[in-house]
Amino acid sequence: MTHTYKLTGMTCSSCEAKVKSALLTIENVTNVAVSKDLETATITMDKHIALSDLQKVLDNKYQISAINHSEIAEQTKSWFETYKPILLIFFYILLVTTLVQTQNTKFDFMQAMRHFMSGFFLVFSFFKLLNLKGFAESYVMYDVLAKQIPVWAYLYVFIELGLGIAFLINFNPILTNSITVIVMSISIIGVLQSVLNKKKIQCACLGAVFNLPMSTVTIIEDALMIAMSGIMLFIMI
Repeated sequence: MTHTYKLTGMTCSSCEAKVKSALLTIENVTNVAVSKDLETATITMDKHIALSDLQKVLDNKYQISAINHSEIAEQTKSWFETYKPILLIFFYILLVTTLVQTQNTKFDFMQAMRHFMSGFFLVFSFFKLLNLKGFAESYVMYDVLAKQIPVWAYLYVFIELGLGIAFLINFNPILTNSITVIVMSISIIGVLQSVLNKKKIQCACLGAVFNLPMSTVTIIEDALMIAMSGIMLFIMI
């Protein structure tokens, strides 16, 4: 995509060169054309880049602002494009869970949660298994336990697979939910640290198949599994 921005503060050709060089250092920016006379910067990028990220690489005397596009609309569109794989997965799991419940005489909340969690773990472990080594290499970059014990990155995938099967066949619900709470609680610590420290690293939630950035979406995934397991444990106990 290509956007043209208003860029003030340039007074000479040296300013143009300086601004262009700075903008080209941003990841996913492929081409930049600037004009001090028109006070514009035309930027070609592989995906939309927030205005704040563009401003961040420029000196304070240069101010950049949108002209012919809505930043909010573009950021929303970019967000959906980035997380489309995971949103589709959640949609399909939720759809299947809902369709299963239509076969019951009344909605079974516990069964629905169990089926949703089964689908979550089975699908996510599937994508990790497509490139187990690639997942492990990404996971050890941020998971607190995998950093100390690298083999945990490999074991984690098979634990997810086992949990998916356990939820599906309703195997020892108390044990299954307890393991889920423990495992996902460990997992969310590293995710929280990465997001709070604003580390730009790849999320390994879908293995190495999709290049998803670590973000609050990852926190929500883990927190959702912890919450659902916690609710089921509370109801059963």
